[in-house]
Amino acid sequence: MSAAPPSFDSPYFRAALGRFPTGVTIVTAEKDDNSHVGLTVSSFNSVSLDPPLIVWSLSRGSSSLAAIEHCERYVIHVLGSDQMSLAGRFARGTAKERFADVPMTKAPNGAPKLDTPCAAWFECFNRSRYDEGDHIIFVGQVEHCGHSDELPLVYHAGGYDLTPKKS
Repeated sequence: MSAAPPSFDSPYFRAALGRFPTGVTIVTAEKDDNSHVGLTVSSFNSVSLDPPLIVWSLSRGSSSLAAIEHCERYVIHVLGSDQMSLAGRFARGTAKERFADVPMTKAPNGAPKLDTPCAAWFECFNRSRYDEGDHIIFVGQVEHCGHSDELPLVYHAGGYDLTPKKS
């Protein structure tokens, strides 16, 4: 048995998906030549507490795909509500432009990490990948993480949720 063809077009499906608010993350990793790759991702979620696993996906057309597929580790940064400009920076431009004047450090196992306060961060071993549709699904095994009291940046209905924040 197989699925029936969809009763909707892609724009309608995208609008329906947009009704679900998501957090905004930046994924950073190191290429084989020791340069950095980084991109904005909203398709992030938890999978398991034991072992600690997360999941996210990346378009097959992404210029970062080859580097992410071959890296051993990456860091997922959950952006804070005041980091909309950082999300925008890592959503466009070249790697050089994305990382220009952005302080970096290393996570405990060596993956490149933004040296800026975020709502949370997760250093992950690149555990597995699955080809599905027009995306690759990545499962990361979390080796280290941290969090703050920052409220997360939220994306909803095609834009950032700019509702009042805690006082």
